[in-house]
Amino acid sequence: MEFKEAVKIALQSLWANKLRSILTLLGVVIGVASVIAVVTLVNGANVYVASKVNKYGADTFTISKQPQIITSYEQYRAFQKRKNILLEDYQFIAENCRHCEQIGAQQTATGKIVFGTQSSTDTIIRGQTYAMPEMQNMNIVQGRGFTPTDDEHASHVAIVGADIHENLLKEEDPIGKEIRVDGVPYTIIGLGEKQGKTLGQSQDNWVAVPLSTFQKTYGTAKSLTIYAKAGGSEGALEAATDEARQLMRSHRHDRPGVDDSFTLETSDTFVGLWKSISQGFEAVAVAIAGISLVVGGIVIMNIMLVSVTERTREIGVRKALGARRGDILIQFLIESATMALAGGAIGVMGGMGVAQVVTVLLGFPSSIAIWSIFAGLLVATSVGIFFGVYPARKAADLDPIVALRSEM
Repeated sequence: MEFKEAVKIALQSLWANKLRSILTLLGVVIGVASVIAVVTLVNGANVYVASKVNKYGADTFTISKQPQIITSYEQYRAFQKRKNILLEDYQFIAENCRHCEQIGAQQTATGKIVFGTQSSTDTIIRGQTYAMPEMQNMNIVQGRGFTPTDDEHASHVAIVGADIHENLLKEEDPIGKEIRVDGVPYTIIGLGEKQGKTLGQSQDNWVAVPLSTFQKTYGTAKSLTIYAKAGGSEGALEAATDEARQLMRSHRHDRPGVDDSFTLETSDTFVGLWKSISQGFEAVAVAIAGISLVVGGIVIMNIMLVSVTERTREIGVRKALGARRGDILIQFLIESATMALAGGAIGVMGGMGVAQVVTVLLGFPSSIAIWSIFAGLLVATSVGIFFGVYPARKAADLDPIVALRSEM
């Protein structure tokens, strides 16, 4: 029997029993859709995290009181016992780190922004040294960034995010307008580029002010984060991180043999940690999807056994007309594989649809991995072939005389 004829018969069988086909393929559809949706979302998150981390550049590292990701409450308690990183630490590194090409510092708080009768709550307030906007590759679409003079004189100037511009200023020209940040007046000198949403949370609801001005309002005791950029030459990052670590340990009087009283992280550290976490999510999703695929395969095998019983006389006629055992075997294997492949195709489209819905509703980034589409279709087809072997062998082993005696 020709391959295309076997595929045609399989598709006719699916179409002739639409409801049964849908119920048969449900397990395969759910399994493949689950894998595609999770892989698409995790891949999107990986791309997003890499892009956000890399916006600082591959040669940038941070020094902070605790890591950006903490995996247990015990770790959190241990990190909270550390001394805060203060302005004196930043100044010491800035003055003595010879391998650091550029250094900045930042503190954050949450506050209320008021402009006229409009106000915004839960806005991120960033206290930054003048180099930070450039180090963060923050594009100032209007106005200017901070200058060393702004920081030295604790000027009451601010750069605002797109949400402040759109919601409070109603998209008026922001430059020169006065806003109040937790009751303190600031003059807007710059507007940051719109970043959009992540996980449903806006990335544009922020106001940046000079670090010296920030500390006058919120105090100097709160821990800050130091950002440093090494040169672009080979080995510069390692040399800069080693020097910065030694300078911090000596300035904070960390004893030899004792762990650092701070956390030094590079972009590779954060991306690597995130990928290890996301791989855990993928493993769980694959395990759950595997169960669905096994259930779907068992259902396919059951339906194929029913199909063999229903078509016993047809098989007898084919054998009587010269069909060989291998022809019957291949026919039923192609039918089960085609059935599973159809379920896999529906699952791929469903998985991508689910991922897009999550992106639209929650703002969670998604990115379709082409390999996952082919993998989903391949796995679905493999499931159909694996669970179709027994029914196909049963059909191929039928005695043609016994099969011809079967009732229609």
